[in-house]
Amino acid sequence: MTDQAPPNAHDMRIVHRVFRRESRTLAEAVTAAGPRDIPRARVLAAHFRAYALVLHHHHSAEDDLLWPKLLARVDLEADLVLHMEAQHEQLAAGLERIGELLSDWEQTAAAQVRDEIALALVGHRAALLDHLDEEETHVLPLLEQHITVAEWEEIRNAFTTFPSEGRAPYLLGALLEEATADERAHLIGELPLSARLGWRFIGRHRYGRRMRLIRGQGRP
Repeated sequence: MTDQAPPNAHDMRIVHRVFRRESRTLAEAVTAAGPRDIPRARVLAAHFRAYALVLHHHHSAEDDLLWPKLLARVDLEADLVLHMEAQHEQLAAGLERIGELLSDWEQTAAAQVRDEIALALVGHRAALLDHLDEEETHVLPLLEQHITVAEWEEIRNAFTTFPSEGRAPYLLGALLEEATADERAHLIGELPLSARLGWRFIGRHRYGRRMRLIRGQGRP
């Protein structure tokens, strides 16, 4: 890079906190689900699919927009970038397997299938934590050294742009829940006025109801 100010990649750390929390919540919630509780199984299956979609979207944006730029600019760290890509593939395969099991569980809520899913989620979380820790330790410093502010804005926009607009309030709510007071002020401050009003009067209430349901504090 030139002498330009480096991009601020701190938002990535907030996103990672969300993935750490939700991977733990899913493993715990599935483990605690009662046998033959089909409504509960369907709630958790739907939440897993939303979580998996957001994680896949996040990793796809890195694969498409971040890794190629780093590979072109940091020859000595090429093995690291390729390692990150391989971890993405491993995580995607694990999520696909869990999704296959969920198709059975949400129809039967069988205890044996639940236990298999719970074990797979524990394995997914362990692999995810390793990946996120390595990314924060080794990749984010490279990002700040070799990616321009304009390129980082493009990547950030890709992280938060979904084919379905219905995912955006969920992601915003998840980020705000995990953020500190200063981080929340920053995240809200970056939103256009219409989005801020939409979150204040509609989005935060819908997000709260959804999270209470997922965490076993409400009814399907």
